[in-house]
Amino acid sequence: MKFLFISPRYSGGIGGHASMLANQLQNSGHEVTKMKISHIPIKNLKNPSFAILGTLKGIIHRKNYDIVHAFNIPSGFAMHYANGKKKILSAHGVYSDQVKILHSSATSKIATNAELKVFSWADRLTTDSKITKEEYNKKLNLNFEYLPSPIDTEMFKKIPDVDKSSNQIAYVGRDSFEKGIDILKNIESKINGTVVYCVDKPWHETMKILKSSILLAVPSRMESLPSVIKEAFYLKIPVIATSVGGIPELVKNNETGLLTEPENSELLLKKINELLDDKSLQQKLSLNAFDFVTRDFTWEKILPKYIQFYENILKIN
Repeated sequence: MKFLFISPRYSGGIGGHASMLANQLQNSGHEVTKMKISHIPIKNLKNPSFAILGTLKGIIHRKNYDIVHAFNIPSGFAMHYANGKKKILSAHGVYSDQVKILHSSATSKIATNAELKVFSWADRLTTDSKITKEEYNKKLNLNFEYLPSPIDTEMFKKIPDVDKSSNQIAYVGRDSFEKGIDILKNIESKINGTVVYCVDKPWHETMKILKSSILLAVPSRMESLPSVIKEAFYLKIPVIATSVGGIPELVKNNETGLLTEPENSELLLKKINELLDDKSLQQKLSLNAFDFVTRDFTWEKILPKYIQFYENILKIN
């Protein structure tokens, strides 16, 4: 099969998923082209400029593909104009809800309208979390295919062994409101350890820091299905995370990690300090989480589902 992938970037979050999926498909003998689109790096202009430039690139990009797969709502504009037998759009989280939290009401209204339009252009819709599938079904009566975003276990072979840093807590994510980094910073002075913030570091460096940490803190206000939680699971690093979005699909409280309420800084602080002191619970959570992620979230298990999904959609007239 011949694929065109469209994503705002090919690293981190949904972009990292698009890149890994492309690599897996190529290793399986398929042809994948990754379209790269520029944007204006200013908050309220980033997505609109990406959509406009993507539209132009989709129009002038005349090569034919079996599958055109876009990996967020703004990518859908290039998807619409690109030449493909079938077109697929993936959403990691409810786009209009994310924009509503981060932008003005006017921008939110534009995003909601764009969301409806872009969805109508796709032959099929996919998401990596069950909660996103449920929310879009309730909100817009849309049916999404649930295709999880797995981890590439081969990549972790490149992460060297490192010594544990005493009572080190890792934060991995953007320096942005929805990720709740401010919540963690506000309690940092009361934590019985040292917080290391991995915001703009390369993946390999971030994984080395995560591997050397005692636990990972995820204080998000909004999420889909964070890759870093699965990465921490694989590295056997215990996770404390807020019960938002698809996080509870991964973090089962007191089984594969600890859940806390969003915006509850005192509860987050309490759970972090208690887990730092409880070696037995650290071991229990990390072993359970490792078993969970290696059983359900590897490419060996998920890639055949993607290939079957693509093959099935091409059979539909």
